[in-house]
Amino acid sequence: MSQILKICEQTDLVANSGICAIAEGQQIALFYLPKETPLVYAIGNWDPIGKANVLSRGMVGDINQRLVVASPLYKQHFDLQTGNCIEDSAISVPVYHVELAGDEVLVTL
Repeated sequence: MSQILKICEQTDLVANSGICAIAEGQQIALFYLPKETPLVYAIGNWDPIGKANVLSRGMVGDINQRLVVASPLYKQHFDLQTGNCIEDSAISVPVYHVELAGDEVLVTL
């Protein structure tokens, strides 16, 4: 059963960058991209290759029109919409539905 949680305020987000938030014991990497649609993306913060919670610290960009974050550890790229690793299709991270409701950032777990 999914639940919608307020995870932070929009003012907590950093434009064109990531932050980490915790919801129900899970670390979630939130990326606020004000020039994109949607404006906010949410994936798991755990880098399955580097074995650390670091994806929120990665650099955001695009590869072949796919929005990605590069892990700060070994530089693999994870698609912000699908969670798939660009370099290894057998690896992925969870993707969460996220939306802005006024000033609140809501995530569906």
